[in-house]
Amino acid sequence: MEGHREQAWRIATAPLEERVVAIEEILIRLSKLEEEVEDLRAKAGQDSTNSSRPPSSDGPRGQSKGKAKRKPPSAPTGRKRGGQQGHPKHSRPLTPPEKVAAVVDCKPRSCGDCGAPLHGDDATPVRHQVAEIPPIEPVVTEYRLHECVCDRCGARTRGGLPKGVPTGSFGPRLTAILALLSGGCRLGKRTVQQLAGQLFGLTISLGMICKLERRVAEALEQPIAHLGEYVRTQPVNIDETSWREHKSKSWLWVVVAPLATFFHIADRRTGQVAKSLLGEAYDQVATSDRHGAYNWIKHRQLCWSHLRRDFQAMVDRGGAGQPIGERLLSMSDALFIWWHRVRDGDLARSSFRTYVSILRGELTDALEAGMQCGCAKTARICKRLLKEEAHLWTFARLEGIEPTNNTGERAINVAVRYRKMSGGTDSEAGSRFVERVLSVVATCRQQGRDVLEYLTECLEAKLHQLEPPSLVPSREH
Repeated sequence: MEGHREQAWRIATAPLEERVVAIEEILIRLSKLEEEVEDLRAKAGQDSTNSSRPPSSDGPRGQSKGKAKRKPPSAPTGRKRGGQQGHPKHSRPLTPPEKVAAVVDCKPRSCGDCGAPLHGDDATPVRHQVAEIPPIEPVVTEYRLHECVCDRCGARTRGGLPKGVPTGSFGPRLTAILALLSGGCRLGKRTVQQLAGQLFGLTISLGMICKLERRVAEALEQPIAHLGEYVRTQPVNIDETSWREHKSKSWLWVVVAPLATFFHIADRRTGQVAKSLLGEAYDQVATSDRHGAYNWIKHRQLCWSHLRRDFQAMVDRGGAGQPIGERLLSMSDALFIWWHRVRDGDLARSSFRTYVSILRGELTDALEAGMQCGCAKTARICKRLLKEEAHLWTFARLEGIEPTNNTGERAINVAVRYRKMSGGTDSEAGSRFVERVLSVVATCRQQGRDVLEYLTECLEAKLHQLEPPSLVPSREH
């Protein structure tokens, strides 16, 4: 406080020219401080509805400040909870007769009305099936390696394991099950250790679980490499999220093609990593957010869900940018209504393109007005969107392209949950296991393949030194 008074006194007693210069400097500093305050207020009001923050970062509903906005509750319909009358019935399909282990015929002995004895068979009896899992006991095969002494030279020679027998204590299917529990189901190693004992009666150390994960990662190296080459030839959704590797910040990337998903953990979040994933000559359409790492992609679709968050942020900041945000939000509402109608077959694509061409001009006008609105942050966003305006409408021009990156975000949410439960990975080998198993699980799900069977086949192929099964989609898919 004393310092400010002394400064004010010096300015008041200084010559006129020096006073003018000092006042101009103070005004410049005040302007910068006002901008910083506005930025801090905007950050304090950010949540998952107006920024790229995940919903899990939103504060509790009871907080007075920073409270995430929630959709208003739906009006009560007056109907009872549960299935409504006339809804399609969903029942568990019966197991085919050839796969039923035993059949027990339950025949009535007497009439339930008069008590007379009953005879004969029912041609169409009601089938009631009960599934049960018997106690699981591993099939243990013991290989006795005999050592014999040569009668001629006295040398000792020990017999070797047959071809295809693992040198460790766990076979391919058991290894695949443990890897699937760890990587596919995202269970901690101690939990996997407990399940191995409770379900299979196995004693296994935490270090052995890590060793089996490395073995699975090695077996998947070639199929995942081929999968990475395949996604370079397809239109994709691409996204990234933070990761922890050996207590250092890394990034987990995902590339989702129509029938393949490729995960990769890198130490950077730059365009160079994106180029290594897609290839520098990538000529397909990539759907993404507005992260600068994707600016080099020629054919691109910007995610409209992210744009809506930016528009909502303009509204939440208030001031001169609020009317622009409300105008842009209204346009995006109309766009999604039309898009849903096109997707559901209620609107012809030719009509949709006509509507979009009109909306495109209106949105350009709104962005130009936003550049002049007086809110610095809104003006910057509008300027950048005008620069990337051509990438907003790729989905309207090309069939098969979505207006959002929801596909990529859903895929990467699996990895986010994995990171929150495990804290990341402690080594490069652990990262290779995570990215490869996640790729296998997601890709097999897309192709309708059995994940456990695929992992088992890959491990058996490595034992027998054969070509592993491919993850690249075939024409049948």
